[in-house]
Amino acid sequence: MAPVLEKQLSGAAGAGDNNNEEEEGQNLWTSILSEVSTTSSSKLPSGKNILIFGEDGSGKTALMAKLQGVDHNKRGRGLEYLYLNVHDEDRDDPTRCNVWILDGDLYHKGLLKFAVSARSLPDCLAVFVADMSRPWTIMESLKKWASVLRDHVDKLKISPEDMREMEQKMVKGFQEYTEPEDAPPSSPQRRAPTAGEDEAVVLPLGDNTLTHNLGIPVLIVCTKCDAVSVLEKEHDYREEHFDFIQSHIRQFCLQYGAGLIYTSVKEEKNMDLLYKYLVHKMYEFQFTTPALVVEKDAVFIPSGWDNEKKIGILHENLSTVRPEAPFEDFITKPPVRKLVHEKEINAEDEQVFLMKQQSLLSKQPATPTRGATESPGRTASGSPRPAGRTGQSNATSASPMAAVKKPDPNMKAGAANEGVLANFFNSLLSKKTGAPGSPGSGAVGAGVQGSAKKTGQKPGLTDVQAELDRMTRKQDSMVSTNNIPAPTENEA
Repeated sequence: MAPVLEKQLSGAAGAGDNNNEEEEGQNLWTSILSEVSTTSSSKLPSGKNILIFGEDGSGKTALMAKLQGVDHNKRGRGLEYLYLNVHDEDRDDPTRCNVWILDGDLYHKGLLKFAVSARSLPDCLAVFVADMSRPWTIMESLKKWASVLRDHVDKLKISPEDMREMEQKMVKGFQEYTEPEDAPPSSPQRRAPTAGEDEAVVLPLGDNTLTHNLGIPVLIVCTKCDAVSVLEKEHDYREEHFDFIQSHIRQFCLQYGAGLIYTSVKEEKNMDLLYKYLVHKMYEFQFTTPALVVEKDAVFIPSGWDNEKKIGILHENLSTVRPEAPFEDFITKPPVRKLVHEKEINAEDEQVFLMKQQSLLSKQPATPTRGATESPGRTASGSPRPAGRTGQSNATSASPMAAVKKPDPNMKAGAANEGVLANFFNSLLSKKTGAPGSPGSGAVGAGVQGSAKKTGQKPGLTDVQAELDRMTRKQDSMVSTNNIPAPTENEA
């Protein structure tokens, strides 16, 4: 009996060992499966979408391309697609976030159906881009694109229960906002809920808070904030203007439960902060940056931080305008300076111009000659006259000046005057004593003859030389003989 008992005992012990090994194996597989399931559930979700709205030229594509880390200088058209690389450094888990950029033309708003569907709406975040370089367009642009998104969401076939659940999630997220911790984390880890979050005190919403709940997170991004200095210099903007603009934008953000951030792609201002806030809202990464309201060109207000009392602080700086004044009444569009372009003058062809002038000249009546219009008292002239003239032309034809050659009108004035003077003085030297004064001699000839009559002598070379000296001192010594008056009949 003893050997049999020992055999039975040994068999029972061996069965117990096998059972223990099986249990250990099952526990090992259970732990592996639970770890895999935990890891898979903690992976970054895919299929997240960011919807970008804004006017043409507001910098939508440049903004997203900067976040993507690429240079994109082209202008988007229609519905443009980009993506952001999102990486969880703790688990080495990368993913992509889809970015859809709608064209600034309302004609393309129908393309939203390719980016947002009833199924993908809960995984979307809307970004409204406002151009700070044109602040007078900000409020009109925000209202327009918010209305476009509201109309598209209403057209989606979403059950009222699901829509109400999305709206309640937005309200809860806005009410449960808490100031982030001051100590920044070593890596952008995802935020793990703590035990005290469920017991946090929930404050009621204000009267103007989340009155236009879209059911999805909204972010207002003001681009080109580097233009603040330009507005101050060129359009005389003051601190009051920027506070007024910020207060109206923040009122809009309260209505949609949106966050607000001022950026500048040119100066790379708040670009890293924008990326961190986007991945925080989309993937619940830990975010530790508090609100920034000190610098007028680098404002950051997370969703849930703002309220009416905080906006009222800006109203204390408004001295020349009421806080409730219409936005367009104070932030007016500057007058457009029209560049006056001088009308281009096209010169007509030279031959055509000359033919027109010829036809005009042929139509005009013939102008009378100078001799016909002169009075009879001025007919006696010292200038040589043509043979066809009447009156004293016969008397002057016998004078020595009749042989004086008429200067060529084509000759230069200096050469003609020199020739006339030379002929005139040659005639004075060659004429005889007692000869009647030449009409062409003028006052000079009369003066020489008068001196000869008084002295009874011939005009010698000394007299001629004296006359030459006197004439050179005169200003009109170079005037042609046509302008020298001839002696009258009494003097002759």
